[in-house]
Amino acid sequence: MTGYKETPRQKMIAMLYLVLTALLALNVSKQILDAFLVVNESMETTNENFSKKLDITISEFKAQYLINPNKVGPYWQKAQAVHNLSQALLKYVDSVKYTVIKTTERLETMQEAKTIKLREVKSKDNYDRTTRYFIGSSEDGSAGESHILRERLEQYKKQILELVDPKYRNSMKIGLDTKGPFYAAGGEKQNWEMHNFYRTILAADVTILNKIKAEIYNAEFDISTYLLAAISAKDWKFDVIRAKVIPKSSYVFTGEDYQAEILVAAYDTKGNPDVRYVMGSDSLYEGNFKNATRIEGSNGTVTLKLSSGTAEGLKKFAGIIKIVSPLGDTMTYHFKDDFIVAKPGITVSPSKMNVFYVGVENPVDISVPGSPEKVIPIISIGKIRPEGKNWIVYDLPKGTREAVVNVSAVFSGKTKSMGNSTFRLKTVPDPIAQIAGVHEGVVNRSLLLASPYIIPTMPPGFDFDLKYVVTGFTFVTDYNGDIMEVKVAGNRLTQDIVKLVTTAKKNKRVWFEAISVRGPDGDRTIAGINLKVQ
Repeated sequence: MTGYKETPRQKMIAMLYLVLTALLALNVSKQILDAFLVVNESMETTNENFSKKLDITISEFKAQYLINPNKVGPYWQKAQAVHNLSQALLKYVDSVKYTVIKTTERLETMQEAKTIKLREVKSKDNYDRTTRYFIGSSEDGSAGESHILRERLEQYKKQILELVDPKYRNSMKIGLDTKGPFYAAGGEKQNWEMHNFYRTILAADVTILNKIKAEIYNAEFDISTYLLAAISAKDWKFDVIRAKVIPKSSYVFTGEDYQAEILVAAYDTKGNPDVRYVMGSDSLYEGNFKNATRIEGSNGTVTLKLSSGTAEGLKKFAGIIKIVSPLGDTMTYHFKDDFIVAKPGITVSPSKMNVFYVGVENPVDISVPGSPEKVIPIISIGKIRPEGKNWIVYDLPKGTREAVVNVSAVFSGKTKSMGNSTFRLKTVPDPIAQIAGVHEGVVNRSLLLASPYIIPTMPPGFDFDLKYVVTGFTFVTDYNGDIMEVKVAGNRLTQDIVKLVTTAKKNKRVWFEAISVRGPDGDRTIAGINLKVQ
């Protein structure tokens, strides 16, 4: 639409017009009249073909409008306006043609003028009556119908060109030239009215009017074709189409879902966009566009490579993509994103060891890579609180099998879920009761009497530093064949028990049973002590 080249239709119309002009310059003879008839019949055939081609164009236009009325609607309305203006002007030109035939041939009705063939008109070589009709009593045609015809043509031309984008109006060559310059056979300058209709025979006038109709059809066709092409003029033209997967994140925590946008991307390998970006910002504006880092691309694409640097944490960037549209306009698109930088790390932990003990305070180490501003753990049951660099899980209810710790972290004011861990809930194992440093087996009498306290200790491998105290126990032994039981409150041997141990024979067996203890998780009864006194 930025240049102009004559179409075959326009070349044919121009050639016929030259022939017609040459004939008008000659004396009228039978051969010349016959030539006019041939030219006129050719113009009538051309007009019929124009009308059919316009119908096809309008049908195609309407089909696109029905498919996408929002996009095509504005262009379809203009095409309808062009068609209505053209039809009104064609109707007027036909009325002029039939009127001059009726007037020149002295027919009684307009219907006769419409149906008679030009070959059958007897006064087709008459120019007196035609000149009076087109030129009137004026010397420049201003008093005749030709003046009205010229004004109608100029108004039509102005109206349809107003429907064209101002950038392309000068390139639209739609004919219907009424400005000239025009010259008579003697070389003197003429206006359009006198050049076309002064002392021209009826056969020539009818042919000229049919030529004007052809130019009207041609103008409508060109404008309609322009409007039809303008529908997709702003559409991008791409030569490569590929499937692209854009992940929300390539790093997914357990319990989270992998998310990605899967789309078809199209781009033009013949043009490279101008892409620039800045680090540490949420936006890039025109003001600092030139100072931003430029990314060189090839084959229509660019690759963004950002250094993670040495500092951990959230990194953000923003940029602008500039690309030239099909109409030559520069289109600007903004983009931004962020990513987290963390040092490589590894955590090795034994399986089946994620355990919380009910009734005690469980220390938990919670760490999030990337130096977040804040770590937010939430436990499904019980409570959790910070303590120094660690966290403490406590108040876990009895009778529950597991607890889930969900962890979120705050980066640059944005909270992000970092995943969760599931812990099994277990009761604290029973402490092991000891006296004189032994739990079972042989004990020295003197050592037993020197250490008369039952001391509960946690089993080996249990890392919690829990303290239990004995609140009571039962001492059992046999004495002269009778079973002796001594119930004791507290953890110390009584005088009765000391006497029995002192008088016991060698290898005498004694038992400490029903040992009650009290600890952080409450009271419980633990396994007893079975000893042989030496």
